Amino acid sequence: MTYRARGSWDETAVELRSKNVPVAEQRERLRRWRELTSRVRVPARGTGTCPADHRASIMMMDLGQVRVTAPEFPGARFVRTRGMIQRSDPQMLELGLVVSGSVEVQQARDTASLGPGDLGLWDSSRPFEAMALGANGPVRLVVAGLPRSAVPVPERALRGLVARGLPSHTGVGVVLGGVLNGLVEQAATLPGPQAGRLGAAVVDLASAFLADLADTEGLSSATTRQTVLLSEVKSFIRQRLGEPQLSPTVIAEAHHISVRSLHQLFQRDHESVGAFIREQRLQRCRADLADPLLDELSAGEIGARWGFTAPAVFSRAFKARYGLPPGEYRRRRPSPRPRHTADPRGASQVPHRHPA
Repeated sequence: MTYRARGSWDETAVELRSKNVPVAEQRERLRRWRELTSRVRVPARGTGTCPADHRASIMMMDLGQVRVTAPEFPGARFVRTRGMIQRSDPQMLELGLVVSGSVEVQQARDTASLGPGDLGLWDSSRPFEAMALGANGPVRLVVAGLPRSAVPVPERALRGLVARGLPSHTGVGVVLGGVLNGLVEQAATLPGPQAGRLGAAVVDLASAFLADLADTEGLSSATTRQTVLLSEVKSFIRQRLGEPQLSPTVIAEAHHISVRSLHQLFQRDHESVGAFIREQRLQRCRADLADPLLDELSAGEIGARWGFTAPAVFSRAFKARYGLPPGEYRRRRPSPRPRHTADPRGASQVPHRHPA
């Protein structure tokens, strides 16, 4: 396998490619490919044809709690059995976008036939079978692995959504598909410190998409709707952290609820609205202080960038949360790891994703 990676502090995107395994070792090439893909995605047993020029690649992005993968491969069949689940279950939901080729997924007695542009969902905690076929070329997918615990949709509702073609050409589905495609296309340009924020945004968008489907089809309950509303409110807050005027009143008005209802909504998570806003702002400030590309900004300017209008208030809040004042935290950050062009395993930096 060829390993290709890029990143700043930490390697956010990594690409694995099969082409450097000699053609004469095609069986070894397939074996290594299956082994590696099982490590970076939900483990499943793969079978398929073994052409002499078998080539495949998989690009991976670690975005905090979310892992996005973009595999490209010839047609294959994948099976995840009960035995495999008992041995290893990451409790993940995989939301997949078909870029080219076709995929048929069977899970829980349901079957989804997906073509280019379609979205589908499958669950690592239940057996599934998938058949992928290329149409005059390889199969290309973009798959977001979401921790089940991070998606605020009840199990009963999710069971009605797995192994089905999900609406991807209108509404939130279009936005979600565009985000997944965009992450892959821009993988080489995304700074490492932004990974966690991007992961949170993917979780919020995917959760809103799935919860809205469950609600539309009568699969959700009043509790689910409250959970979805909380997720939407948190997403709204994250998008406006740089606005000093962000307040419970502004948030409540934007969601057509009372301030009292807003506070009750957050009590479900045993936190206050103000505490959530402050924590999110501090996380953004910490990431910016860790980014060498933002060294031209003072600590106070970074605080103001994320809604802390008073430098002294920002400094006290940051020290209380992370144990150091902002300036001292920045001075003590680790030095960026040196970039390299190659190592004994074939790792190298690449400016963008190449075809297999």
